[in-house]
Amino acid sequence: MLTDLLGRDMGYVEDSGAGKFTVHPAGHALKTMENMRRGPFNSLDDALAEIERFTRGTCRRLCADERSGRSD
Repeated sequence: MLTDLLGRDMGYVEDSGAGKFTVHPAGHALKTMENMRRGPFNSLDDALAEIERFTRGTCRRLCADERSGRSD
């Protein structure tokens, strides 16, 4: 899943198998990523790097505890 810093849905990155990843923008990202290359990418890191390059933002991966809001 992709979200912005406000927690809004920005789409997702799909693992299509065989080491191919595709970016599927949604919500506010539809316009922002309209002309961006969406894949296939050889790794998740490559897909996130393209999002960073195109949007001039930073992508970071959250662990399961951070996504669920758990702190224990």
